[in-house]
Amino acid sequence: MIEFRLPSLGSEMDEGKLIQWKVKPGDPVKKGDVVAVVDTSKAAIDVEIWDEGILYELVLEPGETVPVGTVIARLLEPGETPGHAEEEKRKRAADAKPLSAPVPIVGVAAAEPPPAAAGARIRVSPAARHRAQVLGIDIAAVPGSGPEGAILIEDVEKVAASRAEPKDRDAEMRRTIAAAMARSKREIPHYYLATSIPLVRASRWLAARNEGRPIAQRMLLAVLLLKAVALALRKHSQLNGFYQEGAFRPGPGIHLGVAISIRQGGLIAPAIRDADAKSLDELMRQLADLVARARAYTLRSSELSDPTITVTNLGDQGVELVQGVIYPPQVALVGFGKVTERPWVENGALVVAPVVTAALSADHRVSDGHGGAAFLDEIARLLQEPERL
Repeated sequence: MIEFRLPSLGSEMDEGKLIQWKVKPGDPVKKGDVVAVVDTSKAAIDVEIWDEGILYELVLEPGETVPVGTVIARLLEPGETPGHAEEEKRKRAADAKPLSAPVPIVGVAAAEPPPAAAGARIRVSPAARHRAQVLGIDIAAVPGSGPEGAILIEDVEKVAASRAEPKDRDAEMRRTIAAAMARSKREIPHYYLATSIPLVRASRWLAARNEGRPIAQRMLLAVLLLKAVALALRKHSQLNGFYQEGAFRPGPGIHLGVAISIRQGGLIAPAIRDADAKSLDELMRQLADLVARARAYTLRSSELSDPTITVTNLGDQGVELVQGVIYPPQVALVGFGKVTERPWVENGALVVAPVVTAALSADHRVSDGHGGAAFLDEIARLLQEPERL
């Protein structure tokens, strides 16, 4: 029997709320199938399955919030029968039972259920009771909609939603981001580098490439920047991957996490997989698709868990230098600022050139300033030959 656990959908996610199951027991599933929609602090995400089998049991109810890593469904492996699955569940339950009664802790009173109204015992699911405690809601004040008036977790959520102010979700998201970024700065020894890159040739090439194209099909400068980063990572792979369990683990491919602002504030960074192998037109189409789906909250879980490095561009905000915070367990982040017109010497002549500042935030446990500088220099070199991107 295969246990499917709630995956992490980004470094800022500690828990998720199940909104909807898209499958039912008995359905065959394969790797990559979307089986559920989970709400994180930032967006509702389509969650994909990682294994192949027959869906045997849905453990989590819509409306329940659980930590990352919690079993939310079980699958029958190829050739496995429901009888085999039940036997395995019984064995696991038996193994989980304590060998002796737990020893009470002196001085700590056991938690008691809320008093029942009018002497009657309140019928409430364990998940609903736990959620009410987390939200600070008196369970006795929650009207139940389950069998015989039992209180379900969705009943608790309804009460919480009726009391919440619109700003509550924004505050929750900011707290989540703050915790993740504090962890990043606390655990990762960042170092920062930046360089100015002239874009005379890239701008001319892009203008010629877009000439005659409908507006909807024109390529953005951001695509050239993404491709340059992806190709530079081929030579500087120590910046592409993860720091886990005290060691660097190279990424399985060059999967660029593209930072996208979302409507309620904050950023989300879904991945463009194998960005180094895609043409500029393919990158443009995928970038446009990711932006649209991120803002419509229709991203897939793999798009948030796959990035091996993050690229952020705040040029549209008027910022010239972006020194970002690394998303753990990644080991680097590249930031691009606003393209500005500056005096520049080209072929011995002083010209006014469009220039962008590229900045690198990197993990000193994995790379050093010499390697980081060579990486930025490679990006600059690639942007001087846009026709080869």
